[in-house]
Amino acid sequence: MAITQLKCDVHTHTLYSQHAYSTIWENVQQAAALGLELLGSTDHFGAQFFPTPAPEEVGRLLQFWHNQAVWPRVWNGVRIMRGCEVDIVDIEGHLNGYDRLVTHTQSGVPIENPRSVKDDVLDKMDYAIASLHTIGFVKDTTKAQNTQMYINALQEPKVLVLGHIGRTPIDFDIDAVVTAARDLGKLIEINEHTFDSSNGRLCRSIAERCAELGCKIIVSTDAHICTSIGRFANSVAMLNDIDFPETLIASRNASAFEFAYEESGIGVMDWTGGSLPSLM
Repeated sequence: MAITQLKCDVHTHTLYSQHAYSTIWENVQQAAALGLELLGSTDHFGAQFFPTPAPEEVGRLLQFWHNQAVWPRVWNGVRIMRGCEVDIVDIEGHLNGYDRLVTHTQSGVPIENPRSVKDDVLDKMDYAIASLHTIGFVKDTTKAQNTQMYINALQEPKVLVLGHIGRTPIDFDIDAVVTAARDLGKLIEINEHTFDSSNGRLCRSIAERCAELGCKIIVSTDAHICTSIGRFANSVAMLNDIDFPETLIASRNASAFEFAYEESGIGVMDWTGGSLPSLM
């Protein structure tokens, strides 16, 4: 049976990502207009947002992440999940902020037990998408190293999705990464935005192996403007061309995504109100 409509878009960006152009409200309005059931907002959480701040300033720079609890859980009829797209920053698969501490609250009060920026942000998110953006450190790495990097990132507790691996020009063992994602209950992304800059050949190979090995995927737009949200034409055409099983598409509807989310062990969604910590 052909895939006709997907009801979730769980990789999207707002103005906070700096190179994106819509507010969270504009994204929600677009999702509602297209009949989406669930929207995941996943702004970039990379090193570019924290160049060289003084230690006491780091907490203040994290306010965007701390205060997402003010977003309604159901907004304009659309279920809202709070996430981030976090950078993989080295060949060991570490995530952005793992090596920097939050030592002060946003108001400058010292914290008795400092924690990493990574943990501080990810603990407040429903989920994270781990992606590779800066590729200088993989210039001379081996296929085995690249493969293990992706697997290590997938093992992070809050990482639900491995982002746009069909776009990044590095060599890795597709079967090993897909198998690890399946066994960990994590998801591989088929990224619509990738088709803007490539023919999607690697995305097709990845999707074929996900189908063969029984690994769930998400199809997402990676929208950087609200008019792109919910538009998956190239990805859907490719998946239909290879007869990809709809049951393995975790983003086909809200129920399927919630089930995959719970299956990953990250948590259980509560749509009745804010379940994230409030401001520090």
